[in-house]
Amino acid sequence: MTIEIRTVGVLGAGQMGSGIAQVAATAGYTVKLADVDLERATKATSKIAAMLGKLVEKGKLTAEAADATAKRLIPVAGIADFGDCDLVIEAATENVDLKLKLFAACDAAMKPDALLASNTSSISVTKLAAVTKRPGKVLGMHFMNPVPLMRLVEIVKAVQTEPETYTTIKEAAEKMGKTVVTSNDAPGFLVNRILIPMLCEAMFAVQEGVGTPEDIDTGAKLGLNHPMGPLELADLIGLDTVLAIANVLYTDIGDTKYRAPTLLKNLVTAGWVGKKGGRGFYVYDEKGQKVPGASTIGGAK
Repeated sequence: MTIEIRTVGVLGAGQMGSGIAQVAATAGYTVKLADVDLERATKATSKIAAMLGKLVEKGKLTAEAADATAKRLIPVAGIADFGDCDLVIEAATENVDLKLKLFAACDAAMKPDALLASNTSSISVTKLAAVTKRPGKVLGMHFMNPVPLMRLVEIVKAVQTEPETYTTIKEAAEKMGKTVVTSNDAPGFLVNRILIPMLCEAMFAVQEGVGTPEDIDTGAKLGLNHPMGPLELADLIGLDTVLAIANVLYTDIGDTKYRAPTLLKNLVTAGWVGKKGGRGFYVYDEKGQKVPGASTIGGAK
């Protein structure tokens, strides 16, 4: 018997968590959004409301629908407020120790029959499930960035995941307007196992002076028909996140094709983590727009 999902908790009010909260509220769920404190959660819900307002201005959403969605978003002080949630989606930083700690805390706060999912893009869901008292009700629910625009959700089944859990989460993702693909629990799952080596290879090409970021990205867009170049995409994802996933792949699989370029490590160490930080392979203005002709690293001329 599957649980009926009415209230969704989202842990993490950053770019990914806010996007998940938005699509869940748009789908009709009551959403409780939490971060390290109530202030951050409140700011995030205000930003989501502003984004909904822009959709109304563009004619992509009615004012009534935007207002109803905003009213379903509830900022909360923390994990302790997830007690009445039917599903909690963790969307914290891609750090295994942090996620294990948060999973244990969520498990303790949630009602026994509630489901617990992680938006992790590489960390073992089986490992996360093992620190809870509800391992059969745990799985991965990997949304793509930016969540409101990207249609895919990658559901990751832990070894312990029960069939009813999978069915319920798949239905919830589809209600949010997403197309679902399913992966067993393996490093990088489906999407990032393919994506991260491609992004890193583009970085190796820059590192070795084969070409500039601009030429590499233009080549991918016009030669491979990709909507975005690999280095632009890496900046959007966050170079720190790309590095974290690459490290998981390399450590867990052991194949050198998954190793991270020194250039990527250096950019992250410098704090140049991409669009969210104002600088990565490219430089971004205060509105997050790429500054024309401004890239961090050169290459072939």
